[in-house]
Amino acid sequence: MHVSDASSRPRASSVVPFGVLLAAVVLVSINLRPGASSPGPVLEEVRDGLGMSAGVAGAMTGLPGLCFGLVGAVAVGFARRVGMTAAVAIGLTAAAAGLLLRVTTDSVPVFLVLTVIALAGMAIGNVIVPAWIKARGHAVVLMTVYGTGLVVGGTIGSLLTAPVTQSTDSWRTGLGMWGVVLLVALPLWIGLALRERRSPVEHAVSGEAPPSGRIVHSRTAVGLTVLFGVQSMHAYVQFGWLPSIFRDAGISASAAGALQALLSAVGIVGALFMPTVIARSKGLHGWIWSYGVTLALGYLGLLVAPATVPWLWALLLGYSGLAFPTAIALITARTRHPSVTAQLSGFVQPVGYALAAIGPFVVGLIHDATGGWSLVIVLLALTSVPLTLAGLRVASPSYVDDEL
Repeated sequence: MHVSDASSRPRASSVVPFGVLLAAVVLVSINLRPGASSPGPVLEEVRDGLGMSAGVAGAMTGLPGLCFGLVGAVAVGFARRVGMTAAVAIGLTAAAAGLLLRVTTDSVPVFLVLTVIALAGMAIGNVIVPAWIKARGHAVVLMTVYGTGLVVGGTIGSLLTAPVTQSTDSWRTGLGMWGVVLLVALPLWIGLALRERRSPVEHAVSGEAPPSGRIVHSRTAVGLTVLFGVQSMHAYVQFGWLPSIFRDAGISASAAGALQALLSAVGIVGALFMPTVIARSKGLHGWIWSYGVTLALGYLGLLVAPATVPWLWALLLGYSGLAFPTAIALITARTRHPSVTAQLSGFVQPVGYALAAIGPFVVGLIHDATGGWSLVIVLLALTSVPLTLAGLRVASPSYVDDEL
């Protein structure tokens, strides 16, 4: 199968200044996570305010992974119909509307429906933005900004929502402010969508028929999907349960929150340099081995001495989490043509987020059944094996395009 080189096509970067592209990526990346990470810290206040049952609240915590998976699976087809820039703009509009409107209702069903709409909009951005970046050049710089923005957005969503809620005595303000922040991104993205509506680049990339080979036949694609999925599962488990593990070990709530923030901060640092490392390295084998080893050691520390040097376990788990920005950057680094990038992103992320949605739920079940964390931690440590094996599969430079 012949796939034309993306570099031979005219790029939008030739008509859109780099500063505008950079601003667009900054604005979209920091807005794709706060809407998903913000309800957790104020879940009790939301339950009290809406009269939401514990079961419904528990189900709501699994909605981000579920929506990111299901909607992400159809995002590429949607983008082929309307164009990639328009798809992102529509997704951001839906996300803003959902986030702003859900804090105005007193109905639990309406709140959940609007939450799903918001998450669906974010899911479109998750899948399409890497391909959008690939089509416009400056991939290393823009993917660095994008990966960092995702981690920063998720972190500030969880860190700032509770303080704002407490200071205003309103969970509606704490959650609603992320819809306001998202509104800032809309004018630029809508303007880009209108400008590129008839652009040859937009139609060449998003309207072009995909390669005839099925993405599942690519070993690189499958390996990247497992790497992304296992790491995403750990991220969601750590976000939802790690503070509880620390608190059950006798660590205070504030200290547990600080340890969670420390873990996230390591991810921010990693997101800043991993795309450059990937672009300049002949292979990532050493990095992949280090992710697997630190993941296992971090959980082993939680098992045998959770309260002794908890900061060390947080640092080790945070370092292993660099597998996330690595996987995100590899979506563009392991493809040549933007249409293949879109295919790969539309395969890796939905499957990965499906695993992420299942992980915290299974952890909760095992914890309730055993009354402790030992079995949970051992099983989480063992997943370092598939993470390492999958990572080694994509560690060497290869292109999905050549495997289709």
